[in-house]
Amino acid sequence: MTANTMARVVLLVEDDPLLQLDAEDSLAAEGFEVVAVASGDQAVAELDKDAARFDALVTDIRLGDGPSGWDVGRRAREKVLTMPVVYMTADSAKAWASQGVPNSILIQKPFVSAQLILAVTTLLNQSTLDKLS
Repeated sequence: MTANTMARVVLLVEDDPLLQLDAEDSLAAEGFEVVAVASGDQAVAELDKDAARFDALVTDIRLGDGPSGWDVGRRAREKVLTMPVVYMTADSAKAWASQGVPNSILIQKPFVSAQLILAVTTLLNQSTLDKLS
């Protein structure tokens, strides 16, 4: 693949195996390369290893023990200031204004795959425009 045709890489953080598989399939069907992990600890480890390889982060908020999705989003932005971040939640939307990183998108569960794809591509397009200006 040339640089222009390389797939965009998304770090997907979801602790529910069925939801993770569904989101992974949706993203892959749109041409994204997906690195899927099931915990905040795994996500932080991936970001600490090489955050620059990810073009976007898609994370659930409630991830059980360890870092929450809010924590993962903040770590991603510590590593890559312009990292697009999409949060997914069934019950934590009210905390987005105080816990989410700026210029992120939150989608409510349950959602259809088109909502996820739209959120990711919107942030990626905005990030590209910001780099060009």
